[in-house]
Amino acid sequence: MDVLRRSVIGTSLAVVAALGLSACGGGGDDSGESNTLRVTLVNHVWTENIKQALPEFEKQTGLKVEVTQLGEDQLSDQYNVKLNAGSSDIDVMMYRPLQEGKLFAKNKYLADLTDKTKGNAAFGFDDFQAGPVQATSYEDKVVGVPIITEQEVLYYRKDLLSKAGYSAPPKTLDELKSMAAKIQAENAGTAGFVARTGKAAAVTQFSSFLYSFGGDFVDGSGKATVNSDQAKQAYAYYGGLLKDHGPQNISTDMSWSEAMAIFTQGKAAFYTEANSLYKNATDPAKSKVSDTVGFAPFPAGPAGSKPYNVPSWALGINESSKNQSNAWKFIEWAAGKDQTLAQQKAGVPGARTSVWANPEGIATYPKDLADAIAISTANGVGHDRPLVVKVAEAREIVGQPIVDAITGKDVAGSTATANEAFQKLLDDEK
Repeated sequence: MDVLRRSVIGTSLAVVAALGLSACGGGGDDSGESNTLRVTLVNHVWTENIKQALPEFEKQTGLKVEVTQLGEDQLSDQYNVKLNAGSSDIDVMMYRPLQEGKLFAKNKYLADLTDKTKGNAAFGFDDFQAGPVQATSYEDKVVGVPIITEQEVLYYRKDLLSKAGYSAPPKTLDELKSMAAKIQAENAGTAGFVARTGKAAAVTQFSSFLYSFGGDFVDGSGKATVNSDQAKQAYAYYGGLLKDHGPQNISTDMSWSEAMAIFTQGKAAFYTEANSLYKNATDPAKSKVSDTVGFAPFPAGPAGSKPYNVPSWALGINESSKNQSNAWKFIEWAAGKDQTLAQQKAGVPGARTSVWANPEGIATYPKDLADAIAISTANGVGHDRPLVVKVAEAREIVGQPIVDAITGKDVAGSTATANEAFQKLLDDEK
């Protein structure tokens, strides 16, 4: 979840944009709160779209919105400083539910939105997909509203499949392996499969393999399970697929950008990745294979097709804000049905079920990608990494067996070591 993210999140320095018209209707807010709303957002396509629509919101509400727009790392740094200090000068905050959501909720940085969401028929909270809602809830309370989602899908080369005699993409992981092997054998210099290999970076995309083999990072009681039989099979499969059918001299530090580059340069037949990055593969300016890229649902493993369906970004309200009623007005609008549909049409995958069922909402997506996403949202798992406070440390731990499997080391021994370290992290967080 790591992405719409790096493909669309800029690296520019912080830009503070005081946006908005002065209150057009005058009246302002009758709650005694400030008419100036301070919203902190990340550099993102979603943010650019919202900024363009802000005058409409300001005219409707009589509020003035001041947007602080930051790069991802700078956003995290600001939150670390201001939220830890209990600062009230952030009202609405854009945050990553799976990266810092548990930390923020546990530390009571996020206001409880349960009554505002579930008791609000006009907002239609039941329209939001179950997986993203799960990720923006904490201890049965809603603490955020998902605005951008990601699902893992299969990218593939239609021309290479046709050349090899295949009329359809693989429906199972077994088929994926056999098809990757055949295509690789028949096309010198072309890998059968490519995906992320970096220890931490690969965890999110590996997660769908883990779930589809019937495993998870923890069990129902919260115990580490990265050494379960299902997990061992998933690690061995993912690592083995890259070791045997991946690029020659494969490195073990690839994130999405390196893996995507191999695929878009025509050097691989199959690639599993977040759907939010699809334009990198279909844009002729970025991809040599743009006219022959296909998309398919994540292939089924022994437990079925269980890709992640997660919110990469959500909106929350700072618990220390003195402007919470107006902050909710912004979220209600920005994550409402109209804005979600507008974002969806602009290529930003939304968390509402209705936008995927609306022909307008999928008109800009390749049909096979829209079909794959529909399946993913129905079967999806609401997390793509361990749900812990120390996410970065956990990813390093559970990602090590991925690297070991790719390099041909003993998977059983690696998962045993990882499980012990991960269990210690879980115990330390209690």
